[in-house]
Amino acid sequence: MTALLAVRDLVVDYAIPRSRASRRAAGRVRAVDGASIDIARGETLALVGESGSGKTSMARAILRLVQPSAGTVVFDGTDLLALSGDPLRRMRRRVQVVFQDPKASLDPRMTVGRIIREGIDIHRIAMGVDADARVEQLLGEVGLAAADAARYPHEFSGGQRQRIAIARALAVEPEFLVLDEAVSALDVTVRRQILELLVTLQRERGLSYLFIAHDLSVVERIAARVAVMQRGRIVECAPTRQLFEAPAADYTRALLAAIPRVPW
Repeated sequence: MTALLAVRDLVVDYAIPRSRASRRAAGRVRAVDGASIDIARGETLALVGESGSGKTSMARAILRLVQPSAGTVVFDGTDLLALSGDPLRRMRRRVQVVFQDPKASLDPRMTVGRIIREGIDIHRIAMGVDADARVEQLLGEVGLAAADAARYPHEFSGGQRQRIAIARALAVEPEFLVLDEAVSALDVTVRRQILELLVTLQRERGLSYLFIAHDLSVVERIAARVAVMQRGRIVECAPTRQLFEAPAADYTRALLAAIPRVPW
């Protein structure tokens, strides 16, 4: 299949904060070291690895939340790293993110309706009653009620807040979602419900997912392929069943042995 997203030789460096006595950075640390992945249209690729392996840094570089030091990120034939201004703004409609902690990513001062409608207004997708109707539709898609638009994030459970975050991401009609540990903070029952929702939305909307996780039992259920990251590098990438049944890398075998696989 032709790749919707093609990442090649991505490098992400962070400056080490300088000391009080010096105006220069104390050095740099490499979080992503020449990583490459492909994701096809409609596919879920899981990116796994221990904490600090570079998963989130890679995702943030793909999203243009941090600037890579080297490499290319091509989405549907367009080099994302070359975009700025209006072209980058338009591309952000097509690539959205759901973060790990919805409590931190949802503005507590805004109602749920305003949170979901914000992207609709910014990108001028709909106006007035049409925008309100779209908010209501999105709430229904993620399993919430139309009346929830008038409530605030703190009035919801963690799982419900994550549904709101998903609705916000879907509001601008994206093709690709980065799911950065999007179910890791949820208990097993709620996690299963959110995963089932993500699978349904993917089937109905033809979405592609980069699914970042450390829970291999979740990955085994949702992903078509798995990329394993260690110290900023992709050490193995294979179809999910193949990776679980016959992992090629020692690090992958260690992950499979060390991480409990709790049924969802």
